[in-house]
Amino acid sequence: MKKEDDSNLDAHFPIRTYGKGELAMCYIRGVCQHTAVKQFNEWIRTAPGLEERLLATGMKRGSRHYTPAQVQLIVNVFGEP
Repeated sequence: MKKEDDSNLDAHFPIRTYGKGELAMCYIRGVCQHTAVKQFNEWIRTAPGLEERLLATGMKRGSRHYTPAQVQLIVNVFGEP
């Protein structure tokens, strides 16, 4: 019986709590964190209905973290980083 390749275990993006900067940097690489967060916030504002769904989960615009439920909504819209 062939053992499953360990590299496949990390193939999927883990849905967990992320800091806003941490998640933004997963999607937008090669820029400073502040720039990534600004751009990521713009993506969220312009994705149809995403900001409203995130706010409905209890997200506050000034919060510093995304809950696993919020991360799942984001991944559903943008795909895995």
